[in-house]
Amino acid sequence: MAVLLFHLRNVPEEEAEAVRRLLDEHGLATFETRAGFWGLGVAAIWLRDSDELPQARALIDDYQQTLGEQVRREHDALVERGEAPTLWRRLMRQPIRTLLFALLAAAVLALSLVPFVWLTD
Repeated sequence: MAVLLFHLRNVPEEEAEAVRRLLDEHGLATFETRAGFWGLGVAAIWLRDSDELPQARALIDDYQQTLGEQVRREHDALVERGEAPTLWRRLMRQPIRTLLFALLAAAVLALSLVPFVWLTD
């Protein structure tokens, strides 16, 4: 019986392709489902034979551990060079967008508080 192996929602295409390749290299029979137009389905990789689940799970766990270590090393290298993305750098890179979001937040706050201010009169 088929068993859900790997959710694809919010997974970068590179990572999904690496998982597909990894499972293919080890001869594990899989199939994929998509979320569909409205996103109501399950975007996932399914394992056809549930008896192969421990092997497949171990492969994916090892891959994700390796990927996590690699991303941490890359981030640490960016931090050492002073190039790591920070909130301040993101805000300064797009000042107009930052200003628009701040104005939007102020407008939402004002609209939320107006009924309470009117009630105190």
